[in-house]
Amino acid sequence: MITQEYIITAAEGMHARPATNLIRLAKTFKSVTKLKKGDKVIKLNSILNILSMGLKGGDAITILIEGEDEQDAREAINKFFNGELKHL
Repeated sequence: MITQEYIITAAEGMHARPATNLIRLAKTFKSVTKLKKGDKVIKLNSILNILSMGLKGGDAITILIEGEDEQDAREAINKFFNGELKHL
């Protein structure tokens, strides 16, 4: 299992468009990908799951990835958080 911590750097936080893109990205891999904030953990398979977290700019989150292609998933998710989400 891979765990990776991120800070939501976009001032707008994680709203519908980036949440949808993150879910689409996670679904391209066989690994199970989850998002954790505090004690709450959700699967990255539903926009409602992500929006229910109420992620705002400055929030610390952890992405958990487990499966046969977890390294590839980690690289893609890193690009997402360091690219698309940062520049919203």
